[in-house]
Amino acid sequence: MSGSTITPWVVGNWKMNPMQANAQQLIIDLKQQLKAGDILAGTCRIGVAPVSIALLTTKAQLEDATVEVMTVAQDVSRVAGTGAYTGEVSAELLKDSQIDYVLIGHSERREIFADTASVVAEKVKNALSAGLHIIYCVGESLEQREAGQAEQVVLQQICDISVVVNAEQWSNITVAYEPIWAIGTGKTASPEDAQSMHAKIRQGLTQITPFGANTAILYGGSVKAENAVELAACPDINGALVGGASLNAESFYQIAHAFAQSK
Repeated sequence: MSGSTITPWVVGNWKMNPMQANAQQLIIDLKQQLKAGDILAGTCRIGVAPVSIALLTTKAQLEDATVEVMTVAQDVSRVAGTGAYTGEVSAELLKDSQIDYVLIGHSERREIFADTASVVAEKVKNALSAGLHIIYCVGESLEQREAGQAEQVVLQQICDISVVVNAEQWSNITVAYEPIWAIGTGKTASPEDAQSMHAKIRQGLTQITPFGANTAILYGGSVKAENAVELAACPDINGALVGGASLNAESFYQIAHAFAQSK
């Protein structure tokens, strides 16, 4: 079971959405929700992950929010530093732009863009070397779950990066469990199933690092305001990585509020 000292994390992954004007309005609406709401400082960490071309404008727009909202990159290059790598954004470039958080290993990157275990490990290594905080995504497919391989697959994904993470760097990693079959489908793992997997992840982490007991483990996969309270009540679910519901400021606020109130 997680320690009571873990501060929940709720991160909105906007994916390849929305258009610029809508993104700016979404931030305005979110700031209004936060100003009118009652999420107290320190009760929930909040972040949004816009498309890369909106990272700096989003960060600037969030500067005057009444509750701190971190700007999170959706991905990072496997190549470090600078150089002739057209289309890539390195960890060092993110850090230089004061973007301190990044998603790595999302199933869409693994499945659609061929981010293999070795590629993901390179991204993790570079991000940590640059001083970024990583939200590391793990999760199994429906076929793997039905074959009884869910825990094996997820724990292997944790092990895949353990070879490039030194002892102190584990404090800069948050884990996000996203069963692939629940992403964008409207299906959600039951709170019991989600808690069971989160507990296994925590058990695995504690065997790898002393930070495992206090690592935030987020749940992702069709998280919405309607199921957030139940998920937040689970002892090893320390937040949410939110997809579609994060594109509505009110829904996203309600999810963050559920976790802020539960821990």
